[in-house]
Amino acid sequence: MIGQIIRDLRKQRKMSQTELAKILHVSQQTVTAWETGKAEPSSSAISSLADYFNVTTDYLLGRPEKKDDDAKTADIEDLDKMIDNARSFGGKKMTENDREIIKAYLKGFYDNKNQGK
Repeated sequence: MIGQIIRDLRKQRKMSQTELAKILHVSQQTVTAWETGKAEPSSSAISSLADYFNVTTDYLLGRPEKKDDDAKTADIEDLDKMIDNARSFGGKKMTENDREIIKAYLKGFYDNKNQGK
């Protein structure tokens, strides 16, 4: 599927495979392999393609732009784990006060977002 999307985006720009290959610093054979499904682009190539064509990586991967409303949301334990790995702007570990502020902000954001449904 990604190959067809790359091909469509390239053709919309009226570009040859060779031109796209030069921009992405890969060979024309690599672009051909992507478009025919014989090879998959690397994650860095997908990122470069998304930047060049001004689309999301999800779009390139054929994923929906928006998940269903009933999609699983991160629970508080997941949030705590993410905050544990976060750093402050100064590169130091978050203080407990920082953690509480972030949790309150995110909870408020989530609650406000869900009130509009």
